[in-house]
Parts: sequence; structure tokens; C-alpha cells
Amino acid sequence: MSIQREQIIKCACDLYLSDGIEGFSMRKLAKCVGCTAPALYRYYESKEEVIQDVVAEAYRQFTQYLYRALEGRTPIDRFTLAGKSYFDFAMEQPALYEIIYLPRELLGADTVESPLADQACAIGQFWTDRVREMMDAGYLKEGDPYEVSNTLWGHAHGLISIYHRGLLPVESEAEFRVLMTESFFRVMRGLGTDAFEEVVEKIREVRRMETLTA
Repeated sequence: MSIQREQIIKCACDLYLSDGIEGFSMRKLAKCVGCTAPALYRYYESKEEVIQDVVAEAYRQFTQYLYRALEGRTPIDRFTLAGKSYFDFAMEQPALYEIIYLPRELLGADTVESPLADQACAIGQFWTDRVREMMDAGYLKEGDPYEVSNTLWGHAHGLISIYHRGLLPVESEAEFRVLMTESFFRVMRGLGTDAFEEVVEKIREVRRMETLTA
């Protein structure tokens, strides 16, 4: 039978999320795909190699979402679009979002020198660039762009992870989007300048309209 890479990736992702890395095996993956284990070994030599490919695919799609922000014409457009793209990926691709944060020591490879490390660094640089140009445009207070981008990332990932685990008292994704937006602006009041405050209400209104039409 012909095995599609996309089918293997999907099954591997589902299997990891349901059974964890300890319960992940080539035999289980072959059963999910609908082939024999020997047939699967023609494509991958080990389960670690499969997981690495799954993570690489997750990063590829994540990057596609984030780079939509580059369509923005101004620093603040790109900054807010980047945040929206991050949120959209987490909501629309929750399995791949979870896979991105798989502990690297479980991949069975030296990720410091791997393409996965390069992808992670590229995404980190993307966020730092968005923060740096916001500072240069006078919307964020002067500081270390890397440290500020990490603060914003930690805030976003923390809330999204809590939501995905069903620990937030919200009844719908739309309600969570409102909560996320308001929480973001509370953080931004500490990081932003007066110039940012002047455009806050405009951005919030856009987000409200997006929520109502989602």
C-alpha cells in the first residue's frame, strides 16, 4: 500500500498526545496508519526520527501562521497581527501547538545543532524583531527586546496552556479570546508608552469585532 507522509505525521501526533512518549511505539503507529511495522520502517528508522519529523512539521505550520504578520504595514500592525496569528495557531491547531513544546530531550537527538533548534531560534528572533520595532516606533518603553518578547511569550503561552487543560472558567473559545485580549492589554500597560495607550482602544475595538464575527 502507498503511505502518505501527512498520514504518518497526523497519526504520530495523535498517538503522542494520547499515549505520551512512553507509550509511543512504531507498532502502535503502524496500526494507526494501517500498515505493518516493517512497512513503516521503510520511511523511518526509529520512533525518535518520527517525532522529530512531527515537531518539524509543527514548526513549519506555526511559522506560516506567524509570518502572516509581515503583511502589516506598520510596526503596531505587525505586532498585533503576530499576537493574533499566535493565538489562531494555538486554537486552530492545538495538537501541533502542544507538540512544539515537547521536551527536546525526548527527541533522542542533539537538538542544539539540529534544524529544530534553528527553527526555534528563527521564531524567537521573529518575536524579538516585532518588539524591537515597536520600541523604535515609540510604542514600547526602551529595554531589552529579547527580555520583553520572552515576557509576552510567557504570558501568552501560560494562558493558552491553562485554557487547553480546561482550567479557566470560560465557556467558549470566543469568551477566552476576550479574556486573552484584556489580559494582554493589562500587561501592555506596564510595557507600553503613552503613544501605545492612544491606539489601545482602536485595537480593542478591532478585536471585539473579530470575536463577534468569528
